[in-house]
Amino acid sequence: MTSGPELQIIEARAEIVGDGMPIHRALPSRLRRMVGPWCFLDHIGPATLDQSGPLHVGPHPHTGLQTVTWLIEGEIFHRDSLGTEQLIRPGQLNVMTSGRAISHSEESPDPASPNMHGVQFWIALPDESRHVEPMFDHYAQLPIVDRGGFHFTVIEGDALGEQSPARSFWPTLGLDVVTAGGAALDLPLREDFEYAAFMLTGSAEVGGETLAPNALVYLGSGRSVLSLRSEKPSRFMLIGGKPFESPILMWWNFVAREKAEILKSVHEWNAGKGEFGEVHGYPYGKRLSAPVPPWIEHEPQ
Repeated sequence: MTSGPELQIIEARAEIVGDGMPIHRALPSRLRRMVGPWCFLDHIGPATLDQSGPLHVGPHPHTGLQTVTWLIEGEIFHRDSLGTEQLIRPGQLNVMTSGRAISHSEESPDPASPNMHGVQFWIALPDESRHVEPMFDHYAQLPIVDRGGFHFTVIEGDALGEQSPARSFWPTLGLDVVTAGGAALDLPLREDFEYAAFMLTGSAEVGGETLAPNALVYLGSGRSVLSLRSEKPSRFMLIGGKPFESPILMWWNFVAREKAEILKSVHEWNAGKGEFGEVHGYPYGKRLSAPVPPWIEHEPQ
């Protein structure tokens, strides 16, 4: 929980996903686990496919969350155990609600654009919704607002008089913010929300803090406005929401509340059981195996 404005800088850590796609992960981190319901933030690329290779992430499961995929360059082809097959392009939004259980895969189409750049988030589902039936939503168009030299796309929630169509289960905000430079705005905020900004490209001043790429600034709550300033071309994400209702437990691709839930999901997925379903048509190998939690040896038999 947070009780007022803050300025906490978190540097995203470099990792590799799939067969070689570079990413930087800002959430969860040692310094901060969540911002509102947002519990995971991967900055994908920027990468050229001739260097990283295409994106190939084999079938894998999720529970208790929504995946939110937003691209700046390139395309990703999504398959899931509901039978969904959906190509996402820049300016479009994919939201997959795992609920009680789902599985999916992600891949670069063939042929694909030469570059890959985007963001994938997870949003934790609250207790009353985390066992809902799984579902998938694709949004080809989202609200756009130009204000103070900034170009805002409303991905989640509402801002500047516009409402995202994205399905939501908790009070949430997600904005993609772009400027060519020479921009300044005091952005209205909800004081009961906590917020963070994550820089994708360029440099901008957010809440008085200058951010470089792959830096996240946690802004806390209690703010009615947020100063945004940029003299150069830049792009960043602003995320926020009401502080989440309770602590969550995350392991691999599962969001839960108790270790027993995690263990059940790991065992069922690896045994090919449970309610995850099957992803059909993924052409690049077998489904991924769930790693065993390091604390399993301490659990009663």
